[in-house]
Amino acid sequence: MAALESWANPEIADLLANLEKGKEMLVHRALPRRQAADVFSYLDPEAQDTFLKALTDADTRSLLANLSPDDRTAMLQELPAQVTRRLMQLLGPEDLAESRQLLGYPEESVGRLMTPDYIRIRAEWTVAIALEHIRKYGRDSEIFNILYVTDGKGKLVDIVRMRRLIMAPVETVIGDMLNYNCVSISAFEDREVAVEMIQRYDVSALPVVDSDGVIVGIVTVDDIMDVAEEETTEDIQKSVAMAPLETKYSLADPFLLFRKRIVWLLVLIFVNLISAGVIASYEAYIMEFITLALFMPLVIAGGGNSGAQSSTLMVRAIATGDLELEDWLKATGKEVLVGLLLGVAMAFMAGFVGQMYGGNTKIAVVVAISMTLIVFVANIFGALLPFALSRLRVDPAAASTPLVTSVMDVLGLIIYFGVAVLVLG
Repeated sequence: MAALESWANPEIADLLANLEKGKEMLVHRALPRRQAADVFSYLDPEAQDTFLKALTDADTRSLLANLSPDDRTAMLQELPAQVTRRLMQLLGPEDLAESRQLLGYPEESVGRLMTPDYIRIRAEWTVAIALEHIRKYGRDSEIFNILYVTDGKGKLVDIVRMRRLIMAPVETVIGDMLNYNCVSISAFEDREVAVEMIQRYDVSALPVVDSDGVIVGIVTVDDIMDVAEEETTEDIQKSVAMAPLETKYSLADPFLLFRKRIVWLLVLIFVNLISAGVIASYEAYIMEFITLALFMPLVIAGGGNSGAQSSTLMVRAIATGDLELEDWLKATGKEVLVGLLLGVAMAFMAGFVGQMYGGNTKIAVVVAISMTLIVFVANIFGALLPFALSRLRVDPAAASTPLVTSVMDVLGLIIYFGVAVLVLG
């Protein structure tokens, strides 16, 4: 155990996860109680569940009491319902009331993420009174460098940095040190909004208030980083046409991965069947101009790739707040010009390839015109789809590469054969 004294808590958690069954409990029990709780908070929900099953009620009660409120809430909402009910019965009255309050907020809300452990001072106090209050009650605060100033009703007024408080004369009134421009977030707000606010205002913690402006907790940057990672992972998984995993890939069994991926793949099969129907309707025409079949993959892939690029740019811009729903016309106008430039540039290459391999100038013209139109349409479609989904309150990440590509396969074939009919007769 002496060797672990220099280890950070996340490293000890990784060690416990890789130890043989039974040995991890021995190491965990040998840790100081407060450190054991901190290490426990870094374990995956499945590992936490395993640990809790092996602990006695007395050990579990001690562990829960030493967990920070936000870590305890995160654990309780991830565990199975029956396990959560058993653990709630082991909490002390104060911790139980605290946990019920935090779990009472909607899922994915800031209220589920916040901690009620922070330092609150009053605007009418002097620096001397505030420092005495901090010495008495600040030991368990999640952060120590930011103090939250309230009025007599508990409403948030402003914040004061600890450094400024220490440097001020002891007789200074706290209210005289304020500029009344702090930012806060509602406990009922979506946690993604908290990520955007912390990034925008470059703060290490956000005060969380209720509907009356009363401060009820704070959300810190370490919790926000976890949320940002989860949301990015979820968007990436949606972008490849699969339902998001609620767990890490290493912990997901094959049947869970099958369920998450099969639905969209089946939907895309039906979309691709439309493409097959378009080709079948021009079967006689293809038999007469067999060279057209050679260049179908070329023009269709160009449209799918261009549409996927445009869609990905829009999805990310919307997710980061770079674009709002009202900006759809401006963004689409920009993509119209980009799509035209891309289409013309790719048409020269496609036409050259058509002439070289097709040996027919008319075929080359068909390929070039089709490439221009398909890339142009794909760029506009890829740009508009995320805005349309957002307007329908659907996550724009659902405008995935496979979806855009599959739809453009159908539109591309219609455009390709339409141009062929007009040029070749």
